[in-house]
Amino acid sequence: MELKIEEIKTQLKTLLETFLQEHPQKPHSLFVIGCSSSEVVGGTIGKNSSEEVGKAIFETAHEVLTQKNIYLACQCCEHLNRALVIEQSCADYYRYEPVSVVPWLHGGGSLATAAYHGFENSVVVEHIKASAGLDIGDTLIGMHLKDVAVPVHLHPDCLGKAHVVAAWSRPKLIGGERARYE
Repeated sequence: MELKIEEIKTQLKTLLETFLQEHPQKPHSLFVIGCSSSEVVGGTIGKNSSEEVGKAIFETAHEVLTQKNIYLACQCCEHLNRALVIEQSCADYYRYEPVSVVPWLHGGGSLATAAYHGFENSVVVEHIKASAGLDIGDTLIGMHLKDVAVPVHLHPDCLGKAHVVAAWSRPKLIGGERARYE
């Protein structure tokens, strides 16, 4: 499993760096990741959770995003209503209200569990509006993106055996026939 974990870390680092190079995010932006470790290892979502994979994905994403001064939000599974684990400093910055729950492998998922125990001062919140995100294994992160999400087709489009979809958000285009945009 060690070689596979290193491969997953390398693949994720490449995916994140490629995405951020093509779609740079501002400092203090919020980046959401939803992940099915089951899908990454070739299983069925929710049926083959892997603590090792969740931890590897959290550690890699946290390292890459922290270097760019971007907040990481890790989405829980549907058993916790897709709540998110973030740093307390992020909750303070965005004025998100924490809720009381502790994710675990089968109630929150491996990524959220790793984030809860891996962040310096973690909290769980119900909703965010992220500027960008990565959906690993079709976990449905769209509810946590800003209103105008723009899909990004990454190559490769998988992490381990899991399908990966990415998105960034742009400001709404408002106005009528006289409106101008950049």
